[in-house]
Amino acid sequence: MSVVKSDLIKELAKNYPNFLRKDLVKTLDILIYELKEALKRNERVELRDIITIETRVQRARVSRNPKTNEKVNTPEKKAILFKSSKEWLKKINEKE
Repeated sequence: MSVVKSDLIKELAKNYPNFLRKDLVKTLDILIYELKEALKRNERVELRDIITIETRVQRARVSRNPKTNEKVNTPEKKAILFKSSKEWLKKINEKE
C-alpha cells in the first residue's frame, strides 16, 4: 500500500481537528524537505522507535546486460537503506 500526501493530510486533519489544514500541509512539507536534505548530506535520519533511513554508496562496477550479455560499466551511486524498528515490525505482523 502506498501513502499519498493528500490522504495523509486528510488523516492528520481528522485526528487533529484543532489544527488548520494549511498548517498541517506546511509542517509535512518541512518534514519531507528536511528529510531529503539530510539524506543529500549523507546524514542518517532516525525517527526513534519507528524508522531509520540512511544512504549507502554502491561502488562502481562492471555489470552485464542480461539480454545481450554485453559488459557495461555501472557508475558509483547512492542507494537509500530503510529499516523499520523491531516494535513496528512486531505491530505490523500481529494477528488481528
